[in-house]
Amino acid sequence: MATNSEKNHNKHLDMLQDYKIHLIKYIEELEKMDKTSEFAKKWNETTIKERKQEIQVIDKILKNLIRFT
Repeated sequence: MATNSEKNHNKHLDMLQDYKIHLIKYIEELEKMDKTSEFAKKWNETTIKERKQEIQVIDKILKNLIRFT
């Protein structure tokens, strides 16, 4: 039986995973805009790069933390 702290831990890992999925969808939308506008491409370039770095950090966190079942 999982303790309250284990449940909270898993809940926060789930939230982190959900945020990662949100970032992936956000990047996809920005890349779609880039295809239609050269201005948007230059505008979004830094944001896309930063969000991809953020996803890498989230992946490292998720891989290194234990999930209690």
